[in-house]
Parts: sequence; structure tokens; C-alpha cells
Amino acid sequence: MSDKYAPREWHPDERPTMPGGPSFPAHSTPRRIAFFLVGTLVTLTGGLGNALVTVNLVNLQGTLGAFAAETNWLPTAYVMTNVSMNLLLVKFRQQFGLRAFTEFFLVLYALVTFAHLFVNDLGSAIAVRAAHGMVGAALSTLGLYYTLQSFKKEWRPRGIIISTGISQLAQPIAYLFSTRLLEVAEWRGLYVFELGLTLVTLGAVLWLKLPPGDRFKAFRPTDFVTFALFAPGMALLCAALSFGRVLWWTQEPWVGVALAVSIFLLLAAVAVEHNRKNPLLNLRWLTNGMIARLFIAMVLVRVVLSEQSVGAVGFLRMVGLNNDQLQTLFLVVLGATILGIVMSALTFNPPHLMAPQVVALLIMALGAWIDSHATSQTRPEEMYVSQALLAFGGVFFLGPLLLTLLGTVITNPANLITFSVLFGLTQNLGGLLGSSLLGTWQVMREKFHSSNLADQLSSLDPLVAARIQQGGAAYGRVLADPSSRTRQGISVLSQTATREANILAYNDVFLMISILAALLAAWIFGRALWLKYVAPPKPAAPPPTPTPTPAPPAEVPETLTDSPIADAQGEAPEPTVDGSVRPT
Repeated sequence: MSDKYAPREWHPDERPTMPGGPSFPAHSTPRRIAFFLVGTLVTLTGGLGNALVTVNLVNLQGTLGAFAAETNWLPTAYVMTNVSMNLLLVKFRQQFGLRAFTEFFLVLYALVTFAHLFVNDLGSAIAVRAAHGMVGAALSTLGLYYTLQSFKKEWRPRGIIISTGISQLAQPIAYLFSTRLLEVAEWRGLYVFELGLTLVTLGAVLWLKLPPGDRFKAFRPTDFVTFALFAPGMALLCAALSFGRVLWWTQEPWVGVALAVSIFLLLAAVAVEHNRKNPLLNLRWLTNGMIARLFIAMVLVRVVLSEQSVGAVGFLRMVGLNNDQLQTLFLVVLGATILGIVMSALTFNPPHLMAPQVVALLIMALGAWIDSHATSQTRPEEMYVSQALLAFGGVFFLGPLLLTLLGTVITNPANLITFSVLFGLTQNLGGLLGSSLLGTWQVMREKFHSSNLADQLSSLDPLVAARIQQGGAAYGRVLADPSSRTRQGISVLSQTATREANILAYNDVFLMISILAALLAAWIFGRALWLKYVAPPKPAAPPPTPTPTPAPPAEVPETLTDSPIADAQGEAPEPTVDGSVRPT
């Protein structure tokens, strides 16, 4: 083994927490502040680029010359690459070091974004999103490492909560100013800003480097076999989940084919890992009861949090609002998210990590229940409280849940890659699954309500006849024929009925999210009670034993030194780097 892979000797307080992570030397206060600021910048860079595109998909249709369904490839391409990269990124950091990890992916992202400024088509935009997915997976971990450098050892769990919360700020920030970027240079305004943010981040990490960590030979040839099966399997699964709702599940044959092939590839990857001596994915750890429950909880919470992007935003756009009119709403969401980060960090209590999860879920259930009473007159002002509750609850829940899962990794660092893949799956694929499920439920409920409303609309009803006449009267100056005005009145009434059916469908979505959050809170609370009930009783403290009277100290020979530890020749042993002692 070459010297670059030789293990280092660390002081106990400096030793890296995880394989492939940085060490933790003592820093001055200004340097800690600088690490926190750079960590915040890196974390936002990892998520803001994709958020800028996601919140402006409607506006990008015209500038890229694409249909509404085609622009859905942009966020899908990001998730396709992001969800699989953690399989290799952990070992990349372990073998090549943090510096190469940082510089390689940031430079790659900057080059791809810069090249896209000279190409104006959908294909190049998809390529940039795919590259951003790879870099986003790298930057989320890098931002966490920088943020942890700013905290002392006892505050590092709170640093994890803060870094995780900062990653949730990207979407509300994107709503605040992305419209101005489009006004400057259409879609190029978004990419110029994204390129500038990447270059600033690259300069910051080159100026303030992370402390070094251990390096060792990590990659094995079979790792790439697993990746070659897992990555396309996840990509096809993401495509099926994204476009099943958009193109509808039973209308496009390729959606079913993609879903079937993805299942085959993922099962093949599992088979390869199951028979390996040193697997990438610890399948036994994944199938552990506690880990499986945490995985289900994290996925369900991502479904609940999709209420904001799919439910509230979809509803407000359906009633005719655009991003300009949502800025104040997302300013409130941004403030609630920051408050959730602060409260989660201050109330962190390691022995009681389930309590904040239950409280957060109940808060989110209340927010979704408030939204379930929306009408055609509901505007962003009526959703300030509900969306603030959802934003606060989402951040308040995620930190304690992540620390619960991370605690099982610290005790066995071999599960680090499995943990990284699991967390990426729950956050990215869970969000995609939430959007797909909620969107599908909204379409199904809209058809149901449209059918019910259509059955109640009869031209023999005086109220219906009056609405048809009122709708046709608006065209009286341009249509002289009474029958044409009647047809226009019927068309206006049909559009109104469709709008009301969509509103009722969105209310059903909000109500389902509220019920799901409440049930998840009841499940976690019941689980906590059960664990407390079956916990073995604490053993009684043994009675105190009488302390014997110490014997008088023996006379020390003059040939020995005054050191409490000395070798046979009277010389104190030399301390090692990790604080132990060894003879000189």
C-alpha cells in the first residue's frame, strides 16, 4: 500500500467521524464563522439551480420551444443522476480525498453550465440538469462537512440539523427572484446566475479548504457492476414516476415498459450485492426492522411535504396566479423554514428524538387541514398560516429523524454508503413519488367531481338556465344569433364547473395529506409508547460499599522523577498524537 493511503494518527477530538470525511482540528471563532458561511453557500448552490428550473417550468416552455410534458424531463433528469451518485461518491471521497472530490465536481458543473449558454434546445438543457444532479449529490455532503467545521464537538448534531434545514431553503428562495432573472435574459438569465453561483462557490472552497481526512483504497471492480445495474434502474423508475402522471399511466406503453425494466435491473443489482463479500449496499442493515420503519417514515414525510409544491402551488396556478403573485407567500414560507431550523437546533434532545417528530407531523396535519377548505376565492393571503405551518413542521421533523438514522451509522461506519443511498432515495425519489401520487389522486378526484357536477347541471333548472343566459350575455355585442350566445353560455358554465371540480379535487388532496400526517404521527407516538412499555426495568443501584482507609504513601526513591508515570529509567514517557503515552 502506498504512503498516500497510510492511516494517519489523529488526536481523539480531531479524528474524522466517518470514513472519507474531514478531520476536526480546533478553529478560531472567525474561521468557524467562515466555515459556516461557505457551508451555507455550498448547500444552497447544490439545490438552488434545480429549484430555479423547477419553479419556472411553465415559463421555460416557450423559450426552449418544448411542450409541457417535455419540460418535465428537466427535473426528472436531475433526480435520475442525483439518486444514484451516492453509490460512488462516498468511495470517491475515501480514495481520492475531499479536495479532488470538491474541485472535480464543481469544475464539471461550471463547464457544463457555461457550454449550455451557447446552445438553445431542450436536449442540452436536460444534459445540464443531469450534470447538476451529480454535482448536487456531491455538494449536499460537502456543505454538511463545511457546516460541521463551524461547531464544537458537542454542537455537531445541531450542525447536522442546521445544514439539513438550509437545504430546504432553495425552493422558497427561487420563488422570490427567479422571475427577475427571466426578465433579464429569458432562460439564459437562470443559467448565467447558476454559473455565477457555481464560480463563487468554487472560489470559496479553494480559498477555505476542508481539513484533510484519511484516504484508503476503496473501489473494487464489482462496485461498477452494481452501479451499472442500479443507475439505469433508478433512472427508468424516475422516468416512469414522473411521466405516469403527466401522460397518464395507461395511455403510454413506454411508461409500463420502463417500470418493468427498472424493477428487473434493481433486482439484479440486489442479487449482485447479496452475493458479494464486501457489498456496496448492506442489505441486511436495510431490512432491519428499525431501518425499514425509518425509511417508510421518511418517504411518507416527503409525500406530505409535496403538498407545498404540488398542492398549494398547483391550486394557486389553477386559479390564475403566477410566480410574481406568489412571492409574498414564499417569503412567509422562507421565514417559517428559518424559524424551524432555529427551533429544531435549540430544542434538540438526544434521548427524546421521537417527540419533535410527532409534534412536527401534527403541525403539518393542521396546515394541510386548513388548506382543505379552499374555494375559488382563496388567494395566497389565506394560505400564509397553513404554508408556514407546513414549512416549519417539515424542517422540525427532518433533523431528528436524520439523527436517529445517522446514529446507527456512527456505530458501524461500514453502512455509510447504504445510509447515503437511503437518504438520497427518500429525499429525491420520495419527493418524486409524492408529486406523482398527489398528482394522480388530484386527476382522479377531478374526474369524480366533474361527473357529479355534470349530473346536477340541467337546463330545466332555473338557476342553471340563468347562469347560461348570463354567460351568453357577455358575448351579446359580438354574437347576434341567440343560439350562438346560448352555446357560449353553456361553454362558460362548463369551464366554471371544471374549475370547481379541480378546486374540490385539490381539497381532497389537502385532506388526504392531513390524514396521512396524522396517521404517521400516531404511528410514531404508538411506537414510542410500545418501546417504553417493553423496555427492561433499570437495575436497582447496588448499596454503597465502605471505602477502605488508604495506606500512607510509600517513600519515593530519589532516582525517580516527579512524574506520575515513569519508566524504569526514571524518564516520563512521550505522549503520542492521540493522547496516549509510549516509552521514549
